Amino acid sequence: MGRFNPAEFLPLPHVQFEILLCLAEGERHGYAIKREIERRTEGRTQLGPGSLYGALKKLTDDGLIAESAARPERHLDDERRRYFLLTMEGQEVLKAEAARLRSAVELAELCFAPARKRP
Repeated sequence: MGRFNPAEFLPLPHVQFEILLCLAEGERHGYAIKREIERRTEGRTQLGPGSLYGALKKLTDDGLIAESAARPERHLDDERRRYFLLTMEGQEVLKAEAARLRSAVELAELCFAPARKRP
């Protein structure tokens, strides 16, 4: 088995990036992920069940997230919920994608910066 290379996952689709970012804050179930993404993006990213659970399956299959065995207290839990957590590989991919996006934003800002006068 070869060494893990986060660059192989880039560029990361927007929904997958948002899910990894959400799980970087802690474990969540699917619906809580959906709500947090909608809150964070001020409603600009709306996830239907197919998009959300399709992305969760892909991220799980790729080893970037995993289903958590930890559960909240029984009176706070719905046993049908599946909780997810960010894996170490997912953390590496999230950092790599954030760096890629940061570089793209810096380049865009240079394009829109006022031209400097030459001496």
